[in-house]
Amino acid sequence: MNPAPIRLLIADDHAILRAGLRALLEQRGDQVEVVGEAPSIDEAVTLAGALRPDLVLMDLRFAGDDRTGVDATRAIRALPAAPYVLVVTNYDTDSEILRAVEAGASGYLLKDTPPDELWRAVVGAARGETALSPRVASKLFTRISAPPGAQLTPREHEVLAAVATGHS
Repeated sequence: MNPAPIRLLIADDHAILRAGLRALLEQRGDQVEVVGEAPSIDEAVTLAGALRPDLVLMDLRFAGDDRTGVDATRAIRALPAAPYVLVVTNYDTDSEILRAVEAGASGYLLKDTPPDELWRAVVGAARGETALSPRVASKLFTRISAPPGAQLTPREHEVLAAVATGHS
């Protein structure tokens, strides 16, 4: 018997990107079910609560909204029976990455991630595992090993240690 498909919600303000992610992921057949798409932060939070996906693929920036995908991630992770959140974005600054992880994101991928790597991250994040693109992981490790004066705060160390052990 096949395991239940991974139920996904795609949250991005670009219709073409949502359609592309849907088409790419639906190539996995009965392993995945895209249960909804959200073009705004408000819709992402509402649909995450109503549709109860296993995983939300979340962009960080939505046109015309002062809030970010970090705000949506925090709200989604506070829902009862909260789905996991995997950030899929173009933005790879240290602060963006850390803010997303602190908000409860299970992983952080860049939009130039190869399809097979995206799929592995989706499967892992849907199980609650940490999923970081190699470039994002490299940035985090570089930041940790930075010379004195440019080190992580105690809270950043705590968050990074939690992520490294598979916690959100």
